[in-house]
Amino acid sequence: MNDYLRESLSYFGLYRKMFQVKKKYIPVAVSYGNNKEQYFLYYEPDKIISDKVIVWVHGGGWNAGNPKLFDYVGQNACDQGYRFVSLGYRLSPKYKYPCQISDVCMAYNLAVSYMTEKGIDVSKIIVAGPSAGAHLTSIMCYCRKIQEKYGVDISNIIGFIGSGGPYSFREDQGLTVRLLQNQLFNKDYDRRNGEPVALMSKNHIPMLLIQSKHDGLIEYACAEDLAKRAEEVGNTCELYSVTDRKNTHSWYTAGMFLESREENKGLDKFYSWIEEL
Repeated sequence: MNDYLRESLSYFGLYRKMFQVKKKYIPVAVSYGNNKEQYFLYYEPDKIISDKVIVWVHGGGWNAGNPKLFDYVGQNACDQGYRFVSLGYRLSPKYKYPCQISDVCMAYNLAVSYMTEKGIDVSKIIVAGPSAGAHLTSIMCYCRKIQEKYGVDISNIIGFIGSGGPYSFREDQGLTVRLLQNQLFNKDYDRRNGEPVALMSKNHIPMLLIQSKHDGLIEYACAEDLAKRAEEVGNTCELYSVTDRKNTHSWYTAGMFLESREENKGLDKFYSWIEEL
């Protein structure tokens, strides 16, 4: 069975597990715009075991998903003792890029201000995202022009984790990704202005790229392209190849948070990498 078909058939099991997760932690919702998708969720664990904060941006092909749908990710992070913020953004095809990166930057800035006002230490932030969220967060973390345009201070970001990200717009990418990108960008938009590989600048933020060779949607070479570019500009990058049995796109990008660290090596790598920073 090819990986695209395996990915397609995985959705039933994924959604079934999603809706079985108990809502132990009740997040605070904070709006930052008039659109219903312009909000973030802040999660506070019962027992804080780390002074690091995880800021996460959801995937969904840029045209689907929201922080509430991915509540289970916040639940998982809280169980590990981390404060967690999940950022929402306006979706394509109604809203075209750069609306999405503008929203992510705006939401990030407000989330940092929100936590600062609550007296929370925001000096050790991990920015993470799967799929479309990996695309957007990698741009926010590594594109100096975007940081300057939207006033993003990256000095307190100590790490970036991207899972299954479309970091380079390769000619050999599949039809599904091409269609999603056609929805994201206006026809006459220069897509290099939305391509992480083309936008990367040198800075202090180490990165972990979690990618599967059996993704089914995103080419493994996308992560290799970003890792190569990071090496060229002098950024620290680790490329981790998924070894779990559930190694198709949706399962290893967001689905891993439905399992335990003992069950899922990718999830254990996610948290172990943060712990070692």
